[in-house]
Amino acid sequence: MRDGVSASVVAVPAGPWPTVLAFLDGRFPAVGQSVWADRLAQGLVLNAQGQALQAHSPCPCSELLYYYRQVSAEPSLPQHETVLFEDEHLLVADKPHFMPVTPSGRYVHSSLLVRLKQQTQCQSLTPLHRLDRETAGVVIFSKRPQDRAAYHALFSERRVTKVYQAVADDKPELVLPTVRRSRLAPDRAFFRSCEVAGEANSETHISRLARLAEGALYQLEPLTGQRHQLRIHMMALGLPIWGDQFYPQVLRGPQEAEDFAHPLQLLAKRICFTDPVTGEQRDWVSPACLPGTKP
Repeated sequence: MRDGVSASVVAVPAGPWPTVLAFLDGRFPAVGQSVWADRLAQGLVLNAQGQALQAHSPCPCSELLYYYRQVSAEPSLPQHETVLFEDEHLLVADKPHFMPVTPSGRYVHSSLLVRLKQQTQCQSLTPLHRLDRETAGVVIFSKRPQDRAAYHALFSERRVTKVYQAVADDKPELVLPTVRRSRLAPDRAFFRSCEVAGEANSETHISRLARLAEGALYQLEPLTGQRHQLRIHMMALGLPIWGDQFYPQVLRGPQEAEDFAHPLQLLAKRICFTDPVTGEQRDWVSPACLPGTKP
């Protein structure tokens, strides 16, 4: 781990590559040879023994290579996370809008995982569930590798209660609470999902918490965890969540500049479960509130 960033790993098969640079450029052509040459010059590519390799080093076939991601001109984010809880097993953080949970795309050092690793120096810190970059709220991390299987089973077996809040238009004629079930699948746009015919693989319980001066505050309780499930189910009810850049239409692609003034009005408000490791009742609530302003 360097500055909170853990190394990525790639296996080198037997092949014709004369040097490390030739292999990396062939294996990851989208990165670019000059970028790999720069990483090698900075000592950011290591062999299995932890020794830094040079561009002209012989390619270690049938071994592992470790490398560190870098992003030039990484965007800075307007808000930082808050740690809500920490013990020897878990760390719970309140994530702001726009911050990815793990390094992705143009965000590495600004990701929640890297920032928390910098603070705790816990190399084994691992998120136990997903939260979209655009969504704010509670995220739980496992600290010990030996605990991870028990916690992952907790989520995969749906023994976790997750409660979200969202702001959208008010439709007084809509009968709530209601349950939305549908089959979700990848859309033609790789970063979106859509409802398709077939057996349901997603389910969300939706209720209205309060009417606001504009719009309404909704409570969303997902029983499943499909990509963009809450956003799609709200849209299907004619209630697209305010600030959504992907649904019902793409207003801003995933690589375009952020509109920090208009975050997605979606918050992972609460998460609770019986801890499979300690037996304790766990219950965390985000102190954040949605701004409730329409773009």
